[in-house]
Amino acid sequence: MVRSFRALFVLGVILISVACTTPQAPVVSASPAKIADTKAVLRDLWLGHILGIRNVAVATMDKNVAARESAEKSVVANAQQIAQSIEPFYGKPAADKLFSLLAGHYGAIRDDLDAVVAGNAAQQEAAVKALTANAGEISAFLSSANPYLPKDAVMGLLMAHAAHHIQQFQQLKTGEYAQEAETWTGMKKHIYVVADTLTGALAQQFPAKF
Repeated sequence: MVRSFRALFVLGVILISVACTTPQAPVVSASPAKIADTKAVLRDLWLGHILGIRNVAVATMDKNVAARESAEKSVVANAQQIAQSIEPFYGKPAADKLFSLLAGHYGAIRDDLDAVVAGNAAQQEAAVKALTANAGEISAFLSSANPYLPKDAVMGLLMAHAAHHIQQFQQLKTGEYAQEAETWTGMKKHIYVVADTLTGALAQQFPAKF
């Protein structure tokens, strides 16, 4: 499983570094103030994603069923909010599709978490494969909707994000709390990159809405 995690993380780094060519930005200029506001909103939403899943992980490690159920409800509500954030740009069907994809992301993450707790290596391997497939689906969806979100670049971001989740679960399981705190710091910085990338792409594609 350690080998799979390393491969996942390395793949994410490689894909992030891939040079991508994007189309020329529209002539209309977006408002810097509105871009900043949108960036703050998306950062908060995506931070809620990793915080919610960490809460699920802690509750699972503690075998606290009620706490896990509550945390999972927060994760689902957060995924709905993230999906709804693209509705003003792409419509409700696209928002519903993104929610479905985010649900798939969480499902694979949860499977990995449960496998870590159970010490089931085979289940962990299956979860990583599901995470990778789901990342490909999300990347394809976003890149098809927005030309400023190249598929390989988005894939790289998502793979690195998934690797953070996996590393965090392992550290919580083994009680490496100082290391997990470092992982959380990196996780937070990276999820802000994800949010900022989405904001920038939306502002480029829809400058009149900013």
